[in-house]
Amino acid sequence: MRRRPMHMSDEAQEALHSALVELRAELKVPLSFPKRVLKAAEKAATQPQLNHKDATHLPFFTIDPPTSKDLDQAMHLERRPGGGYRVYYAIADVAAFVRAGSPLDTEAHDRVETLYFPDLKVPLHPPVLSEGAASLLPHQDRPALLWQHDLDAHGNLTDSSVSRAMVRSQNRYDYAGAQQAIDNGTAAEPLTLLREIGELREAVEIARGGISVNLPDQEVTLDENGSLRLHYAAAPPVEGWNEQISLMTGMSAAQIMLDTGTGILRTQREQADQNVVKRLHGLAEALGIVWRPGISYATLVRKLDPRNQRHMAFLSEATGTMLKAQYTVFRDHRTPEHTMHAAIAAPYAHCTAPLRRLVDRYTGELCVAACADKAPPNWVLDALSCIPCDMARGKSALADRQTVDLAEAAMLKDRVGQVFDAAVIDTDAERGRPHEGKVFLADPAVLAKVVSDNGLDLQLGSSVRVTLKRANPAADEDKVLFTLP
Repeated sequence: MRRRPMHMSDEAQEALHSALVELRAELKVPLSFPKRVLKAAEKAATQPQLNHKDATHLPFFTIDPPTSKDLDQAMHLERRPGGGYRVYYAIADVAAFVRAGSPLDTEAHDRVETLYFPDLKVPLHPPVLSEGAASLLPHQDRPALLWQHDLDAHGNLTDSSVSRAMVRSQNRYDYAGAQQAIDNGTAAEPLTLLREIGELREAVEIARGGISVNLPDQEVTLDENGSLRLHYAAAPPVEGWNEQISLMTGMSAAQIMLDTGTGILRTQREQADQNVVKRLHGLAEALGIVWRPGISYATLVRKLDPRNQRHMAFLSEATGTMLKAQYTVFRDHRTPEHTMHAAIAAPYAHCTAPLRRLVDRYTGELCVAACADKAPPNWVLDALSCIPCDMARGKSALADRQTVDLAEAAMLKDRVGQVFDAAVIDTDAERGRPHEGKVFLADPAVLAKVVSDNGLDLQLGSSVRVTLKRANPAADEDKVLFTLP
């Protein structure tokens, strides 16, 4: 099941500290780097491989969570003479510091991706790089892969390219600060243009049939009585506008690699499992959501409001079961049969987060080489076929899911025996277990297993009153379990 990011207050982190430590031990998370890797990182930080043009005159800005130091992206937006827009999008140039076959490279292939827990981060690269020399921190000259996107007045992409450049970020925003500056009219034009371009790109996304589901974040805080509280908090619109710039870059990267015949795509088949589609149609009907014949899944979810409990119940289940993605490698113009990412409704590649995700360093290099009309580096080609297997070893999704399960169990552990309003969003009837399934609770914000103890089958989409039977953060499975009396 797909989960949104979880945020915890400092007090909640302290209350769950021991359990989070145990979770990281169970997942065998590497909390420190070997000495040889740290030594290599210190050296690399002072000796980057630089062959970059100068783009430090462009006033870039970044938008990230307020505590983030691993800044992968910076942007500068401007109007083009005669109409339309130009988007400069700088991506941290990790390959300028991490050489193929080095201890840093080997460690990155072991770790695959940065892991985020509510109380700490386990980085892909040592902090001297990921939060220092390679990060696009403000007022620092940094090597980057600089994308240039030209758009027409309607937000359609007309041209795109990428090359190496030195950049210098001038302003750093967090999401709340950026949204406030845009809303109250104090934002400089490049930031104001993020809304203008972002909204145009959202319209372009709708026209091509893409899907952006803006599910709320889950937040854990302590109430006035010192008890954990789990609730949903809506993300500000600027997050969606920022994401549109990243999506546009990922689509451009995919097309560049398809045109040159070598690359790594993030592919996703649409409605591959008809049983899933049938079940979701049944869930929509049971929840009172009208899904008319001929209406696509993309069109339906765009009309739903996460603030509506029944809509949120459907979206929480649908986004986790409908769409599965994978990495697809191709070489020598042997284009794979399936190149599309169904949710994005276009070919797509991960390329905008190389400080946090291994694959992005490789897609970035492929695109830079293609735009320079050069062959890809041998170190990229040699590793290409192994990247999907490497990425499959990543633990971020598992860490996210288990962190949420842990928080839900900790929040509910003193409420065993209480009764809650819920909606049945899944049943195991297809697997011969019609008495088992999942329920959605809006308050507290919980998704968990339910078992019918009264001998009656669970009815998909039904509103029910469930009893909390178990809430045990230490349980190996089903840390939270509800029953139907």
